[in-house]
Amino acid sequence: MQSNGGNLKHGGGKKGLRLSDILVTVLISLVFGVVYHFWGSVYSLFKPLFPEADELLYGMWFAAATLAFLLIRKPGVAVIAELAAAHVEVLFGSGWGLNLLLYGLIQGLAAELVFAAFRYRRAGIWAASLAGAAAAIGSMSVDFYLSYTDDYALWMFIAKYTMRVISGALIAGAAMVALGKALDRTGVTSLLSPASAKDYAALDDVRHG
Repeated sequence: MQSNGGNLKHGGGKKGLRLSDILVTVLISLVFGVVYHFWGSVYSLFKPLFPEADELLYGMWFAAATLAFLLIRKPGVAVIAELAAAHVEVLFGSGWGLNLLLYGLIQGLAAELVFAAFRYRRAGIWAASLAGAAAAIGSMSVDFYLSYTDDYALWMFIAKYTMRVISGALIAGAAMVALGKALDRTGVTSLLSPASAKDYAALDDVRHG
């Protein structure tokens, strides 16, 4: 994963998912499923500040989709990661129950649509931030469906979802790009790169040298 014109380059969207891609996506989802479960405690700290201030932290719940794509950059990864992370959160006994799976599916699909719009070729801060914002809008549509917004005054509705979209762009977008670059500097992401012809040639040289 290397920086090139503002994009994080790794993998490539034109190739199908390999087993290793799926395993890495599931691993990311497991980590984020645990983070999601305990993030509620951090989330609740903002509630006393002012109404709906906790929405400023909501973007963390979209981060599995964006980070997984930034690391793997293939179609379907964002949906798989977000839905799998939701499954992990459900297994932890979340009070939201099976509704979390609906949120995970819609949020992952919303992020996926943004990456698809860029034909899976862009993984820079703008693409990731748009994907995070789209996931926030996706979560809003589920709120509508489950009638969680029926009692909101107009000003509260606007404030709540504006903060959620901003949070999605900043946390699931910009912050995950920064995290991806930090992982890249550690060399961890090199483990995700498929073996090249040069790699195989080097192995042959060692075997026959």
